[in-house]
Amino acid sequence: MPAQHTPDRLRETPLLNYHHSHIQALVRERGWQKLPERERIGALYDFVRNDIAFGYNASDDLPASDVLADGLGQCNTKGTLLMALLRACDVACRFHGFTIDKALQKGAVTGLAYRLAPSSIVHSWVEVWFENAWIPLEGFILDSAYLRALQQRFAAHRGAFCGYGAATPNLQDPGVEWRGHPTYIQKDGINHDFGLYDDPDAFYAEHGVNLSGMKAWLFKTVVRQQMNRNVAQIRSALTAQPLAHGPMLRGLP
Repeated sequence: MPAQHTPDRLRETPLLNYHHSHIQALVRERGWQKLPERERIGALYDFVRNDIAFGYNASDDLPASDVLADGLGQCNTKGTLLMALLRACDVACRFHGFTIDKALQKGAVTGLAYRLAPSSIVHSWVEVWFENAWIPLEGFILDSAYLRALQQRFAAHRGAFCGYGAATPNLQDPGVEWRGHPTYIQKDGINHDFGLYDDPDAFYAEHGVNLSGMKAWLFKTVVRQQMNRNVAQIRSALTAQPLAHGPMLRGLP
């Protein structure tokens, strides 16, 4: 039996700043707190998955309010926002830290951005306390429109898929919808497990973020804009001809 959650799994932190006025206004407007727990978790999960588009923020360690303002995010930043919303709605959650092989990002990240990326990239998912168990949630990273574009582009592909921000046994049916069970979309790219933390603040204090120094400055000011343009082009290319295979689709090296 997994350990029950503690009050720390509901508390606010500088990154999980759920008392921020914009987060509180969003929770009120959506009426999330009035929903039964299962539907409440699903509504929060779907908001972060689809209302916050897959994309790249200035840094991994942004407060939830900044991620909400950006309107986009990746595994770590969307996870921070989801955790803040869950706690704002009295749902306990915790942080699970990892690294993933950067091959998972190939296609979504190209050129200089891909060369700048470390070989192992800081990754995380959210674990939510539901029906007396901790449920891992990772499937919120790719928004539905982006995922549909990948599914169409690689409609003929069968077997393990690794690239374009996904690492999954079945791209056509990755099981990313909330149904009270774990959801994954990048799990197959994990190459190191850092373990559990009460919040992202504690994790980043111990392990840091993906880039620092000149690389971080270059990423923030130049590279991520190109990355986000590339992701937007992939998302919008729903009429592209399907591709049967690609160099990164045979699994991780």
